[in-house]
Amino acid sequence: MSAGVAITVTPDIGSAPPAPAVGAAPSPPAPVLVKTTIDGRRVEVIGRQLCLGGVPEADALTVLDEHPNRQAILRAVPLATHVAGRVPLTMAEASVAQAALRRAQDRFDGSAAAVQARLRQAVWQKSIADGADA
Repeated sequence: MSAGVAITVTPDIGSAPPAPAVGAAPSPPAPVLVKTTIDGRRVEVIGRQLCLGGVPEADALTVLDEHPNRQAILRAVPLATHVAGRVPLTMAEASVAQAALRRAQDRFDGSAAAVQARLRQAVWQKSIADGADA
């Protein structure tokens, strides 16, 4: 008899991850880095929010031409074309952020709770647009 040899089977390094179970919630998308601020904080799109240092800042970008304080923003950041909350963005940064926000928006969740949340948000936005106080 020969000595026992242990054979170990390992998955291929480039193999795909296992498929999620049927009915399982989709995994959240990975954060998308938009830029790093001068003080070292990361501006990222996490889910449906643009975050500054991991804290949600805005859920949409505003074109600088539509911002009430655009002159002060342009004095501080001459190349800014958009803002997201307190964060000024150049055209390239805004493009990255908008694409990531759209990808997050396109990930449709058809559960009853998600539909109710979207409906609540739409009603809220409509009431604000019609002049209701925030």
